[in-house]
Amino acid sequence: MKATVKKWFRDKEYGIIENGSGPEIVVRKVDLIRCQYLKVGAEVEFECHLDDKKLIAKKVTLIHRDQQYPKKGKAKTPFIGVMK
Repeated sequence: MKATVKKWFRDKEYGIIENGSGPEIVVRKVDLIRCQYLKVGAEVEFECHLDDKKLIAKKVTLIHRDQQYPKKGKAKTPFIGVMK
């Protein structure tokens, strides 16, 4: 799945990914790949799993802005997030 980060609690090492009108998807720091934390507004790709009674994002990776928007002669816009 692909979605946008809605909240990130750096001190608690987890966040929330938007899910349209569905239930929120929780993402934990331990499930981030090549990333230390996420910023609000970052686009991510992940696997969604049901854990107890909530949705959990696993294998979460940042989607680089370069992949989202093909080059059309414009300056590069840096992606939002922090890579290792």
